[in-house]
Amino acid sequence: MNAGRYFLDTNVLVYAFDGTAPEKAKRADELIYSALASGKGIISYQVAQEFVAVARKPFRTPLTFEEIGKYWEKTLRPLLQVHSSPGLFVRAIEICRNGQLAWYDALIVSAAIEGRCKILYSEDLQDGRRFGDLLVQNPFH
Repeated sequence: MNAGRYFLDTNVLVYAFDGTAPEKAKRADELIYSALASGKGIISYQVAQEFVAVARKPFRTPLTFEEIGKYWEKTLRPLLQVHSSPGLFVRAIEICRNGQLAWYDALIVSAAIEGRCKILYSEDLQDGRRFGDLLVQNPFH
C-alpha cells in the first residue's frame, strides 16, 4: 500500500457486499481493512450517502437500517474525513470545467484532493488519470 493517504470511492464499499464478484469483494475488504487499520484511507460524506442509497435498494438483499447503523459505526464513521464545503463545491466546478467529468465524479475527485490523498481508488474513473498530485487507480483489475 502506498505510504500516502488514499480515498475510497463508493464502489469499493459496495463491492465488499457483492456475493456475485468474490474477487472484487476480497480486494474491497482488503482496502477497507487497511484503511481502518492504518488510518490512511478516507471517504467523504458523499460516499457515505451513496453507500446507504445503494445498500437500501440495488443490493440483492438490501441492508436493514440496523445493519447500516452498525456499518456506520464500525466503518463509515471512522473513515469519514471530508464533509461538504463551499471549497469542495467550487473545486468540483473547476474539475468539471477543465477535466470533463460528470458532476458527482468531480465531487469525488475534489474530496480526495481536499483530503490530501495521493491515490483515489475507483472503478468509475479512468485508471491512471491524474488530477494534479492525485492518481486514480482501479483496484479491481
